[in-house]
Amino acid sequence: MSALKIKKGSSSHSAYDLRDPNADVVESHTLACVVDNEAGVLARVIGLFSGRGYNIESLTVAEVNHEFHRSRITIVTSGTPQVIEQIKAQLGRIVPVHRVHDLTVEGASVERELALFKVAATGEQRVESLRLADIFRANVVDSTLNSFIFEMTGTSEKIDAFADLMRPLGLVETARTGVAALGRGPEK
Repeated sequence: MSALKIKKGSSSHSAYDLRDPNADVVESHTLACVVDNEAGVLARVIGLFSGRGYNIESLTVAEVNHEFHRSRITIVTSGTPQVIEQIKAQLGRIVPVHRVHDLTVEGASVERELALFKVAATGEQRVESLRLADIFRANVVDSTLNSFIFEMTGTSEKIDAFADLMRPLGLVETARTGVAALGRGPEK
């Protein structure tokens, strides 16, 4: 009886290997759900994620239609393509959920986040923080002799970059809204 030996690190490609090579790739997706604006809906949506061990990276909720009492929940989550499909299917089965859109795969979308940054600085650090805020188009919304609060909107990456630059200059505190997103074009 002969044994087949495969060297470590070598890959074998077989016509019988039907596994998807991208199956284990974790991707970030932005999901937009239109739901009834009623008590308990957000808890049910969050419960779906926590009950199955899915992570929520960002979550925003607001009423978007007062007449029909509808809210929009925007969720940024990550997982393999199979996990993302499971999340979308399970969200669609929750009764007060009217629509689930995966903005990541449905085409171009616009994503923005609002952040507030408190920077405590004096002297050169104070001047540098103002210079960087100007470059990033951040607005000063509060100022004392020893600190600023900057307001900025932009992509999550832009906000992360600004925070990274402000840390050595005296970043004390940050508040972020989470991602708000809409698909581009005339369709819903």
